[in-house]
Amino acid sequence: MGCSFSGLNAFYDAVNGGGDVWINENRFRIVRQLGEGGFAYVFLVKEVVADGAAGLARNKSIDPSHISDHGTYAMKKVIIQTEEQLELVKQEIRVSSLFNHPNLLPLLDHVVIPVKGTQDGSRKHEAYLLFPVHLDGTLLDIAKVMQSKKEFFTTTTVLQIFRQLCAGLKHMHSFDPPYAHNDVKPGNVLITHRKGQPPGAILMDFGSARPARKEIRSRSEALQLQDWASEHCSAPFRAPELWDCPSHADIDERTDIWSLGCTLYAIMYGASPFEYAIGESGGSLQLAVMNAQIKWPSGPDPPYPESLHQFIVWMLQPQPAVRPKIDDIIVHVDKLISKYSS
Repeated sequence: MGCSFSGLNAFYDAVNGGGDVWINENRFRIVRQLGEGGFAYVFLVKEVVADGAAGLARNKSIDPSHISDHGTYAMKKVIIQTEEQLELVKQEIRVSSLFNHPNLLPLLDHVVIPVKGTQDGSRKHEAYLLFPVHLDGTLLDIAKVMQSKKEFFTTTTVLQIFRQLCAGLKHMHSFDPPYAHNDVKPGNVLITHRKGQPPGAILMDFGSARPARKEIRSRSEALQLQDWASEHCSAPFRAPELWDCPSHADIDERTDIWSLGCTLYAIMYGASPFEYAIGESGGSLQLAVMNAQIKWPSGPDPPYPESLHQFIVWMLQPQPAVRPKIDDIIVHVDKLISKYSS
């Protein structure tokens, strides 16, 4: 997946006014904008293939199962204004290209192009990243709709969605050295409704993913990690050791296990177990996280089994050394699926 590009002016006209976009040798037509956030925009695009041409399908580095039957894809446009932002996008591209798993969103192609800067002569860039499209939305989108209707997933569906997230994380944690996603949350989980099957769940957005293991040996290193986490790890799902890191600590992939426990709670109840602290007078999100102060709201009728609450508490151990690892989680969730599916 190289970064060559031709027809630059036509490219700008297309993206700014609607029309055709080229990513390397492949042409796409912008259908509509799907979302935006920060310096990024996501578009629904449709591949434009000349008669007899193979288009994206001729790229041998792309898994054929990721080629759309309808030619539709999601295209993420990132506006890059600094060298630091450019390096972050390149890092996201490098890390995304490492993974190949059905529960991790694959990066199909990308291009990074220079654009005209401001009058001071500075160089700007724009990046275009191509992904499979999942139009059913994120777990966050679905949770908001379900909350408004006072609806809940069944226990079995909760566990089946969660099991897929575990599978994706296991792939990342199995690298040598292991990678942490660092921002596991409902907004980064794509859901696909499947007829006669449980919903499909795919973890996306590897912009914060990094090698998981870090040796912290000074106060300055601890503060540096906290500053990084405050920018890259969503607060309601951030592990305690990333809020208040000791000056001597071994950080590992169990930061993701904390976020995974928060996400299981959110699959059940629609939000992080610590978001209540944001709305409380005098409440502190950090304090609620550091003390693992979990409140259990009223759920479905009949309620979720106590074993699911205990499962969440097990993952939300404030001390990372006693927090389970992903293999332990998978063994336990498989037992729960077997118990509640029979």
